[in-house]
Amino acid sequence: MKIVLAPMEGVIDHLMRHMLSSLGGIDLCMTEFVRIVDQKLPERVYYRYCPELHHDGKTPTGVPVRVQLLGQDPDWLSENAVVATSLGSPGIDLNFGCPAPLVNRNKGGAILLKEPETLYKIVTAVRAAVPSHLPVTAKMRLGYEDKSLAIESAQALASGGASEIAIHARTKSEGYKPPAYWDWIAQIKKQIDTPLIANGEIWNPEDAKRCQQQSNCENIMLGRGALAVPNLAAWIRGSANKLTWNELLTLMLEYSKYEIEGDKGLYYTNRIKQWFVYIKQQYPEANDFFREIRVIKKADEMYNAINQKLLTLS
Repeated sequence: MKIVLAPMEGVIDHLMRHMLSSLGGIDLCMTEFVRIVDQKLPERVYYRYCPELHHDGKTPTGVPVRVQLLGQDPDWLSENAVVATSLGSPGIDLNFGCPAPLVNRNKGGAILLKEPETLYKIVTAVRAAVPSHLPVTAKMRLGYEDKSLAIESAQALASGGASEIAIHARTKSEGYKPPAYWDWIAQIKKQIDTPLIANGEIWNPEDAKRCQQQSNCENIMLGRGALAVPNLAAWIRGSANKLTWNELLTLMLEYSKYEIEGDKGLYYTNRIKQWFVYIKQQYPEANDFFREIRVIKKADEMYNAINQKLLTLS
């Protein structure tokens, strides 16, 4: 089984990738998407999205990080793919799953699932531009408004030369509302030979098993579940138990040090609150604590609040 950490815009940056991958069980990470419109982006943009490029394209614990591109123009995407791989990205991932309205209005992400021919052209161009020994992968949903083009879209990606396809088992319109339609991934798998990765609504080991059974895929991708339970990948593999509430708070303090000292220190309090949106789904204790910290705006006050909560539990 391969477990991939999903790219989540504005959430899973290099600091979060470092923390989550350090807990074990994750085989591969993707960056937040790099938006490509009508130009070749300078190298500094790639280093900003993927500081791991300074270290052979790997997290501090050695997990590969693949640059993800989002756009609609095959030529510009392929040119930028060359830049990213020349800087050390161990392959390229293409985003055809982002449901954000602004992205979709600008003809990026999931809206391209309405145009299988465009999917084919993009993957074909990027595959031709990237060195043959490096993978070109893609992430898609089951469609935009409905699932009528799910199989055709996956076939287009496969025909274009995608090495692997991660499928979020919902349409753009379904967003993140349960359930995830894992059985649709199994239907797609019958139609193409390209390896698939199942994604969506995996919160614990039992979900992972059901996803594998219903999707007929061994490999899985974790997104929101990995934020709700940071060691979810290791828990699924059976190499660790789910973090306790105390252990999670201790981990949060360690992460806070990186965040406050890093280049996003100004946004630290908002990022902790954002993280709690996911944590609350798996840790009932987080609800009361979130009500205490949601009014905090200063980094030192947030850090002290977490530290004090941990001390009261010790």
